[in-house]
Amino acid sequence: MTRNKYKDKHMDRPIENHSTAAWANRSELKPVSQVSIPDLDQVENAKDYVDSNQK
Repeated sequence: MTRNKYKDKHMDRPIENHSTAAWANRSELKPVSQVSIPDLDQVENAKDYVDSNQK
């Protein structure tokens, strides 16, 4: 059986792109729980995405 050399070479590449995630553009950080609060633009984008993809 042949080995998958492409997979061996590219295992260090991340699958997800975190630069476009809602928490990437945070407006504030809660002091105790360290939960990031996204800014208003990201919340509106997330709501539009959810509303457009409803069944």
